[in-house]
Amino acid sequence: MGSADTSMAFSARADKYLMTTGVPFSPVVITKAKGTRLYDANNRQILDFTSGQMSSLLGHSHPEIVEVVTHYVAELDHLLSNMITHPVVDLAERLARFLPSPLEKSFFLNTGSESTEAAIKMAKCYTGNFEIVAFAASYHGLTQGSGSATYAAGRKKGGPCTPGQLAFPAPYAYRSPFRKADGSYDWEAEMDFGWSMIDYQSVGSLAAFIMEPILSTGGILDLPEGYLQRMFQECRKRGMLIIMDEAQTGVGRTGQIFAFQHDGVVPDILALSKTLGCGLPLASVSTTAEIERGCKEAGFLWLTTHLNDPLTAAVGNKVLEIVERDNICDRAVERGAQLRRGLVKLQQKYWCIGDIRGRGLLQGIEIISDPNTRAPGSDLGQAVSERALARGLSCNVVNLPGMGGVFRLAPSVTVTADEIEEGLGILDEAFGHVLGSL
Repeated sequence: MGSADTSMAFSARADKYLMTTGVPFSPVVITKAKGTRLYDANNRQILDFTSGQMSSLLGHSHPEIVEVVTHYVAELDHLLSNMITHPVVDLAERLARFLPSPLEKSFFLNTGSESTEAAIKMAKCYTGNFEIVAFAASYHGLTQGSGSATYAAGRKKGGPCTPGQLAFPAPYAYRSPFRKADGSYDWEAEMDFGWSMIDYQSVGSLAAFIMEPILSTGGILDLPEGYLQRMFQECRKRGMLIIMDEAQTGVGRTGQIFAFQHDGVVPDILALSKTLGCGLPLASVSTTAEIERGCKEAGFLWLTTHLNDPLTAAVGNKVLEIVERDNICDRAVERGAQLRRGLVKLQQKYWCIGDIRGRGLLQGIEIISDPNTRAPGSDLGQAVSERALARGLSCNVVNLPGMGGVFRLAPSVTVTADEIEEGLGILDEAFGHVLGSL
């Protein structure tokens, strides 16, 4: 059977037996992933600028991660959730060395949705309140609590959300209607407006504001200078906890271990996932001794089958060791600056690139269909993405109402300078091809 027939047969089996969940299947079938590259059944190479699902921080199949998994899957894979092992305590201790005071206490789960779900429940237990505020472009997961605090996608047709969910205007500098006289983004006026709406809506039971330091699925929305400090002040005025969701920004991708450090603030609860496990299912929730005490007194319960699993904890411990040892933050700054310079050159060359934003190796470019009106260019962005994939570059495009197609570029932090240039060259060709065919 030829490769084309094999591919067709595989697609037929997938269509027959796999239920779709709202995300179209990729047209390529990957048979191997190594470092920054993917390989299909014909051994064609594809440069991965998404780090898998924004997770493989150190590249695919990092040899030291492979060694840890191989060892622990044969020695200590999974136990009763209350059986605490050395890998779990080692990870908690190592993570605490990275955490700014007073954050020091952690536990470990599988996914980002789990971590934010647990964080929200902790905030409700500790404060005794139930209202949760989130940005209007947020994505914190799709389980009940995390999904109720997600506004970017997935809210339709699912029935009632958890009571007490309040949306706050997302800081979207490129398209916000809040402008100063000189046309620049007036985020302070927008924030005043947002809090006035929260205060009107609240029934007096504000528990927490859950936020990403860079809204990723929302379109790589980086927060303006001073925004986060002011946001923390407003939350404190109202007795609210701050939950920081660093699923995609944490563990060095933006140039600092945690992206919130850029603004000199410390959240009450920190949720990590994706990057902590380097592609394996590992998430963490970290908080203060005081909040742990209050949760315990309130009867907080969080018990899952894979709570504090030793195998994935050993992986997380190795990830943090490599991040510190190999100066991963510095690499993210250096390679991120190179990527940004290349994107700026593309913006100067192609009128359809309306905006560039992001930090370190989490960059976004917004595609527009008209340079004068800045009308969204979602279809154009999708066409460029498909052309790039055909030419050997995997990059993710976010298409949400009210914005253009936004490319999320998040290669592994182990990406080389040559690979950055290779990816930029493919993007250059893809933009040229698509615009030339209009």
